Amino acid sequence: MMLESPEATILFAQVIGTVAQAGDNLVLTGDLGAGKTTLTKGIAQGLGIDQMIKSPTYTIIREYTQGRLPLYHMDVYRTGESAGDLGLDEYFEGEGLCVIEWGNLLETYLPESYLEIILTKDADHSDRRSVTFQAFGPKAQAFEERIKTTWEAGK
Repeated sequence: MMLESPEATILFAQVIGTVAQAGDNLVLTGDLGAGKTTLTKGIAQGLGIDQMIKSPTYTIIREYTQGRLPLYHMDVYRTGESAGDLGLDEYFEGEGLCVIEWGNLLETYLPESYLEIILTKDADHSDRRSVTFQAFGPKAQAFEERIKTTWEAGK
């Protein structure tokens, strides 16, 4: 899937927020500047959260509870081997949506079921992003299907 602009990225992300269910886990993977935080901002909008979404780079976890579901926005880039001490399982199995930037770095601490979205910058067009999905577990497969079906229906 190709997103042609930051606006398209936000619209796509709003779909994710609209179809998310309690206990869904989303891992965002991509280079610096690929759009992980931009995607999270759109997801928050889709959940009905109008607070300013900031990257949790130094706080690790930011909780937004005013929407249809709680949003647990995590950035685990700096956690290293201490990830096991953060109590992330409580979030992964909770009543909200977990969005984990750099989640692939969690390795053995990843949730049992999660959907990974890989964002890749286009070398020729600075605003264009390629989006690739990888579902781990049946709950994540269902989440991916809801996203794709709703996105295609809205085109």
